[in-house]
Amino acid sequence: MRREDRLGIILQRLNETGSVGVDELARDLKLSRASIRRDLHLLEEQQLLTRTHGGAVASGVLYELPMRYRGGQRHEAKRAIAQCVARLLPDDVGSLGINGGSTTTEVARMLASRPGLRVVTSALNIASELAVRANIELVVCGGSVRGESYELVGPLADLTLSNINVDVAVVGVDGVDPVAGFTTHHEVEAHTNQSLLRAAERVIVVADSSKIGKRGFAKISDIAAASDLVTDSGISAEEVAALERLGPTVHVVDPTA
Repeated sequence: MRREDRLGIILQRLNETGSVGVDELARDLKLSRASIRRDLHLLEEQQLLTRTHGGAVASGVLYELPMRYRGGQRHEAKRAIAQCVARLLPDDVGSLGINGGSTTTEVARMLASRPGLRVVTSALNIASELAVRANIELVVCGGSVRGESYELVGPLADLTLSNINVDVAVVGVDGVDPVAGFTTHHEVEAHTNQSLLRAAERVIVVADSSKIGKRGFAKISDIAAASDLVTDSGISAEEVAALERLGPTVHVVDPTA
């Protein structure tokens, strides 16, 4: 297991339980207690947790898991979601808008070899991966960088998106709830994502099942703004029905297939 994936697991547990123990982490991750202590020390230096005797606790309120530690979280589900998105896009799609996030990064990788595609993105990590692809015409928004998601946001990004049109927008979100809609952790990021939605003829939202029923701080849009929602088999049949009543087709993928 890569160290970044391991650190992501530790932070995810802190988000869920508020505290972690060295012994339980060493047992579950099959590592020495000394290795776990080094991991906790590194995360404390980044002010992502506070070490205690025998473990660590979350620093203050719950936080957004930094993008660099999200890649290993539910990776198989995110890859299966990306494969489904690739199948949903017809061959004649010429332009695609895509925001930042670990799931949308998988989508970008899945589409990287598609010929004649123009990609507009607000995500620096996605831009860096696609920039070397001669078959992709890449457009990158300006804006201010959010280190948590590697996204460019704010007035400059909004200005770029307000002056373009794309066939499809693939949008990653932090929460999917029938009442709260599609949400994210940061209000400026939400506003930039709204600009991307307005630029698109068709909107595909991607969210693994851990996001279903969750509410982020800032609303991006109502559920009806999406034509499709792609998630994994952790979603219940009742949740699928509730979301489809609001408009989008819900595509459920099996990560183990």
